[in-house]
Amino acid sequence: MTTTTSIIVALVAAWVAFSAYAIFTRKSWVVDNLADYGVPRSWWPWLGTAKALGSAGLVAGIWWPPLGLAAACGLVLYFTGAVITVLRARACAHVPFPLLYLAPVVVAGVLIAFR
Repeated sequence: MTTTTSIIVALVAAWVAFSAYAIFTRKSWVVDNLADYGVPRSWWPWLGTAKALGSAGLVAGIWWPPLGLAAACGLVLYFTGAVITVLRARACAHVPFPLLYLAPVVVAGVLIAFR
């Protein structure tokens, strides 16, 4: 894997890890929206854990690409679910927020797959 690819994947992983951190620390700009979308509080730790593990998987994918690709696929599913959740809550103005995570994860997955 090239240095550039490794840096991009690491930055995407840090971006997703920041999102996990925001859920774990219950930042109001994240959890208030989750509550508005109807996501049960009992799911929040699991959602943060999924993001954290996906982020770790992306980093591990720098050395073992199959794991990175699996993590990217899982995160694509996660953020696709987030887009669907926002749309179901009829908060169309908020759709760009999960897309800001989905797009870089797709890029990281493609970079890992075609390294």
